[in-house]
Amino acid sequence: MKKDPKPVIIHLYTDWCSVCKMEKHVLNKDKETVDLINENFYLVNFEAEKTKENINFQGKEFSYLPNGSSGIHELALALSKNKDQPVYPLWIVLDKDQKLVYYHEGLLTPEIMKQKLLEISAL
Repeated sequence: MKKDPKPVIIHLYTDWCSVCKMEKHVLNKDKETVDLINENFYLVNFEAEKTKENINFQGKEFSYLPNGSSGIHELALALSKNKDQPVYPLWIVLDKDQKLVYYHEGLLTPEIMKQKLLEISAL
């Protein structure tokens, strides 16, 4: 990122989320959206309930919080506006300076995603 600064898309999802699976399938089939992301953004797919390694993000360290047989990563809670239980899928876009420029909870269609990403890449 230091050599080639670009906005960052953080996609929070879970394996059990049926909307996440459907959305991923539809978005991956949309070549325009995939090309737009690959050319102008860094994409981070983040499984919020199975990622267990510590993550350093914006100068802070975040850990996995086990809860019985499941758990959630602190970073998912920190990024979500709903601190009790994030809504999945969750899309967060940060500009080149790591400032929040877009936040979307729930299903995101390729059309809306393309529109937002084109707006952001023009900044």
